[in-house]
Amino acid sequence: MKKILEFTVSTLGAGVLIVVPAYLAGLLLLKAMKSLGTVVQPLSHLLPKWVPGEEILSLLLVLCVCFLIGLALITHTGRLVLERLENSVTGRIPGYEVFRGLTQRLAGDIQDSTWKPALVEIEEALVPAFIIEEIEDGRFTVFVPSVPTPLAGAVYILTPDRVHPLDVPFTQAIKTVSQWGSGSKGLVATLEQKKTP
Repeated sequence: MKKILEFTVSTLGAGVLIVVPAYLAGLLLLKAMKSLGTVVQPLSHLLPKWVPGEEILSLLLVLCVCFLIGLALITHTGRLVLERLENSVTGRIPGYEVFRGLTQRLAGDIQDSTWKPALVEIEEALVPAFIIEEIEDGRFTVFVPSVPTPLAGAVYILTPDRVHPLDVPFTQAIKTVSQWGSGSKGLVATLEQKKTP
């Protein structure tokens, strides 16, 4: 019963992490369109009455603003402003950096060392895990996901001799965990290749 409850809660949590941001983004888009309705209203009168001009022009204006912000952020100055904003505002939110690293890994951005796949030694076994951070004394904080839900699990602080980083894509490690360990031979093979000169 406890395992069924844990599975239900962790699966529900994973679904909420996907649905809630999409829902909030939709609400913000609609709110922005409604706010800009009065701005585009004079132009909407130029369109035929059967065309929902106010809504279409509001949406186009919101998309243009989003495009211009995105364009500004790909410049060097825009990236610096975004980085300062992240550090001053969002960096203070508990757990933000960890989830930011997770989403960057999922998106294929491997510049961040957070969520690096690894095999760790716990008791007499090798366990799939993710390196969250390296502590100043050389130890590692690792997250060991529970099967089959990779977003639930346990955190360990382990010495370097018990942590074996893997040179495999993040998605491969997540897939192994979510498929009840199927594909672990690829992780072990990567570790063996690393040990063999």
